[in-house]
This record gives sequence, structure tokens and C-alpha cells, in this order.
Amino acid sequence: MVFDMKKRFRFLEHTADAYVEAYGASLEEAFGNAALASTDVMTELEKVEAKTEETFMVEASDEPALLYSWLEELLLEFELKGKLYSRFEVSGIERTSGGFRLHARAWGENYDPEKHPSKVGIKSVTYHRMEILKEPESVTVRFILDI
Repeated sequence: MVFDMKKRFRFLEHTADAYVEAYGASLEEAFGNAALASTDVMTELEKVEAKTEETFMVEASDEPALLYSWLEELLLEFELKGKLYSRFEVSGIERTSGGFRLHARAWGENYDPEKHPSKVGIKSVTYHRMEILKEPESVTVRFILDI
């Protein structure tokens, strides 16, 4: 299955939550686009300026847990520090003795309700229907955000 790599993500049909499908030429790119989609669930992505840069390192036992932990880390940044991000660079996902480690940078700014209109609040990331599909030239990740 080959996807148009210009398309970063789309929202799938789901009755009560946000069901997201994100794409990339690599696992790193797909994880970055999954993060973009998460921001787009909360507010208008194009209104979030890339003013400040943050670095992230996330570890988990397997790739689905890594995707969960990565998105949860970004959600916590919003909930605890009021940070929104509009640009992501996942520079590496490596296997470790305990599972996997992700290294990433994100650019964004502090949440401003005047500038960043609320769409819906994300309660949590879920494992329900989470998938990581690897093809020779593309990776697709699917996940549900509880809203």
C-alpha cells in the first residue's frame, strides 16, 4: 500500500472519538505526523507558530507503546504547561535492551485561547484499534484519541 506522502494524516470514521491514520516514508515520519494530527484535533494547526523548540526522549517496551507514550507526552505538555506544537522532527527510533527509544524535537508556542480556537479536548490516548503498518516504502499508524 503506497500513500501520497504529501498527505500527512486523515481522520477515520468513529462514533465518539478521534480515529487517526498518519503516514510517513519511515516510522519516524509517521510518528511525527501522528503528533501533528493530535494538535489538529485540539486546535487549528496553522495558527500554532513554531516559536520555541523542545526536545523529547521517550522510551517504551514496544512500538505501539512508544506511539502511545509519545502522544501522551505531548498531551501532558499541553495539560501541564499549556504548550502546543505545530512542527515535529522525530530524529530517531532505536531498539534498546528494554524496548524502544524515541528522540524528537517539537516547535510551537504557549496556548492562547484568543489565538488558538478550541476544537475538542483530548482526554487520553488509547491502545484501542492502534496499528502500525509497515510497507517497504511507507508506514501507516492508526490510533484513537479519547475526546
